[in-house]
Amino acid sequence: MKLKIMTALGLIAAGSASPAWATETFTLEGYGAISRGLGGAAVSLDVGPAGIMSNPATLSLSTDSQDPDSNSQLLIGLDMIAPDVNAYDNITGAKAASRTHSRNRGPYFAPQLAYIRRSGKFTFGVGAFAQGGLGVEYGKNSFLSNGLSGAPTGLDISSRMFAFDIPAAVSVKVNDRLTIGGSIDAVWIGLNLNEQLQADQVGSLIGGGRVSGSLGPVLGGIPGLDAVHFGLTRNSFLLNGVDGWGLGGRFGFTYKLTPSTTIGGAYNFETNVADLKGRATLTAVSTVAGQIPLAGKIRVRDFQMPARLSIGITQRFGPQFLITAEYQRAFWKHAMKNIDVGFEADAGGDINVLLPQNYRNQDIVAIGGAYEMGPMTFRAGGRFASQATPGATLLAIVPGIPKYHASAGMTYKLGKRHAIDFAYSHAFKERVSNDGLPNTSQPISITHSQNNISIGYRLTF
Repeated sequence: MKLKIMTALGLIAAGSASPAWATETFTLEGYGAISRGLGGAAVSLDVGPAGIMSNPATLSLSTDSQDPDSNSQLLIGLDMIAPDVNAYDNITGAKAASRTHSRNRGPYFAPQLAYIRRSGKFTFGVGAFAQGGLGVEYGKNSFLSNGLSGAPTGLDISSRMFAFDIPAAVSVKVNDRLTIGGSIDAVWIGLNLNEQLQADQVGSLIGGGRVSGSLGPVLGGIPGLDAVHFGLTRNSFLLNGVDGWGLGGRFGFTYKLTPSTTIGGAYNFETNVADLKGRATLTAVSTVAGQIPLAGKIRVRDFQMPARLSIGITQRFGPQFLITAEYQRAFWKHAMKNIDVGFEADAGGDINVLLPQNYRNQDIVAIGGAYEMGPMTFRAGGRFASQATPGATLLAIVPGIPKYHASAGMTYKLGKRHAIDFAYSHAFKERVSNDGLPNTSQPISITHSQNNISIGYRLTF
């Protein structure tokens, strides 16, 4: 019954949250305030119920650390993400700032909700977490809204993607040293998108064999074609232009090499989410005929979150102090080769567009330390990630480029059963440039920095 209740609560949380903003490409750098305060490290130590998202095997460590008279723990928390993203025309110096132009955008809020329960050697858990996301709002009046001629179109340039995860997990304490665990996740991805391609971008995509369908020759033959705009957005906190459900999961282990040294590892499977489907408007912008809108059905094919391998070690120096380090490999190369869009007009005709992405696999190193002083535990950490987004395929609406993070956090225990966790992390400004077709007409640069706050309440009972 409790598991059913938690699943229902997770679905409610999903519906009440605005999207999370990516800190490493499309993903958060950690789950829960404990991990976030340690630079995102989580696979080899107890990070509370939020460990269900990083390494389910750590749930046994969490229940082992509880009061002997308790066998359950509840986490309720919230992430707040405040990004600063700007796009620049490298030739003219024009700037497009991503701000809150509508109810679609940030600051962004994402839920943390998890419940774990020990039964003998087993610990069961269920949760609801934002896995990641992205979003920009450049508005309707920046240089990104101009056609190839330089004339403004007045069309919106924006994006919002949100990946939400509902895991069900089990951890097994095999013996005093070894724990193993795994989860099966229901995964939902929602996407709002307003993207404009200038006429030379359209020509480049057609010439590269990246456009198919009956509407391709029609667009190419429009006199004075200046731009083509895809609009698949529902301007609301709760609604998305396209969305889809699927599955994910992970498995992991922890092993105590010595009473004070623990290693851990986990593997997150690439998600298997169905094509994202919804409604859209395709607008051809002509210097001769003006704007020609076509309404229809749209799908974004095979849009997935990547597989991820993590391995870490935690070393304790007495009962109060620990240091943890972790290496991750995110397999973006397989997950993000293209953005594959298919559109079917209500009036007849279709078009399929492949926007190249060609992401690179990402190497990530996290290190953190914690010191316990009475009812308070203080944490600090840092994180470095290699750049997954190639400059040659950079899109202004997909700006997940930060590489360096610093974090700090704390826990305050209110007796044996109550604890408040807090963490702050900063993603330092990163700049990536794209100098050519097809993903940009003019040379552009994107800068991205952000501040994240995570707060959680844990109840042991």
